[in-house]
Amino acid sequence: MPNRKERIAYLDCFAGISGDMLLGALIDAGLPREVLHQATAALNLDATLDIHRVDRSGIAATKVDVLDRNRPAEAAPAHAPAHAHAHPHQPAQPAQPAQPSEAPPTHTHPEARSLTSIRALIHAAALPAEVIHAAIHTFTLLGTSEARIHNVDLDQIHFHEVGAVDAIVDIVAASAGIHYLNQQALAETGQPLQWHASPINVGGGMVDCAHGRFPVPAPATADLLRGLPTYSADPRMELVTPTGAALLRTLNPTFGPQPPMRIATIGYGAGTRNPPRHPNVLRLSLGEADTISNQVEKDPGNCLPSRSGGPASALQTVTILETALDDLSPQILSHVADRALELGALDVMRTPVVMKKGRLGTLLTVLCDDATVPALEHLLLTETSTLGIRIHTQRRSILDRSHTPVDTPYGTIRIKLATRNNETLNAAPEYEDCRAAAAQHNVPIKQVAQAATAAYLKNQP
Repeated sequence: MPNRKERIAYLDCFAGISGDMLLGALIDAGLPREVLHQATAALNLDATLDIHRVDRSGIAATKVDVLDRNRPAEAAPAHAPAHAHAHPHQPAQPAQPAQPSEAPPTHTHPEARSLTSIRALIHAAALPAEVIHAAIHTFTLLGTSEARIHNVDLDQIHFHEVGAVDAIVDIVAASAGIHYLNQQALAETGQPLQWHASPINVGGGMVDCAHGRFPVPAPATADLLRGLPTYSADPRMELVTPTGAALLRTLNPTFGPQPPMRIATIGYGAGTRNPPRHPNVLRLSLGEADTISNQVEKDPGNCLPSRSGGPASALQTVTILETALDDLSPQILSHVADRALELGALDVMRTPVVMKKGRLGTLLTVLCDDATVPALEHLLLTETSTLGIRIHTQRRSILDRSHTPVDTPYGTIRIKLATRNNETLNAAPEYEDCRAAAAQHNVPIKQVAQAATAAYLKNQP
């Protein structure tokens, strides 16, 4: 009988995240190296992985570098980024390295891979279907962000050859490693590994890239991080790469503090740079959910037993910011709501209300965690006409969330699953996946959603 205790993986993104940092953290936490080596070999890119131990500000960590036999030694520094472009251009020479683990290119690369060719290459690899789907989805996210920034069609996006090889290997190998851990948890507990992550430190300062000087994060990374909880802190350099951000979006963890868990292994994945007093590492903790008895003993107000008598249902404490407005343009309200989500708000609601003297107004309610309160409070005070904000805390009971991919005539669509006590209570197609597929195939979004729902139900016992 498998042990039914839920397995948990928690990513501490206090120094950001990149593709090689994630690979290093997976290996350091106990993933067999052969999983990554086999995934790399399956791509037939004549690339290998160099896995070795390094020191990052006194922390021992695992570093993973992609070695491309077809790349001249002087062509690029180890781990060049998968820089996408819609037209040939000369990248600007950076004043300092822009990435923690992926140094910017210092010259042009006339060879390039299209997103279509990258998808075909990954599809041709002898890898599990789940790994292929996750890798292609991640690369599509990268291409979509670049296409949005350049205002071009997705098919016009190309990746410089040097960066593309590194990113393909990073993304496919990471997808294989995550799949291995998920399958291991499934075999032991009957349910996949539950991924959680801290808010993401993007770093700070300015970065020189191909299109000029930008504040951290750079445009593609900023686009990929939309809607995710981020913050800016030391060191003053870019800590999140586009590859890392895209992998995180595909992984789709539950963001917040570390959930109650008993940690079994801890892994540290290293970035390339080694700034003083700031360990440039990604920490991955693997373990199992804590029991109801221990949770109640430590904090009786933080959890309650489920009605079915099974494992505990964790209650999150959230902060509510709200203000009533009767003199603000609806366009500005819409902007504030979008900006609040970008700053890490869990949800934003606008409710019609009748205020004093019969004036019609809007009650703006922002749901967030403690870490994002200062930024969101500043947003409401500066971007709206309010003279004050009400702040209070509440507890909310939430279901466990995960994704499973399904194949449809419009491509792979993720189904968001909401579960409790190993029972699926809700299943719905991921909106962003449906929207992208509908646009690509020029069909109504409801048609894609219906196809995804039908594909999911067909696979249910």
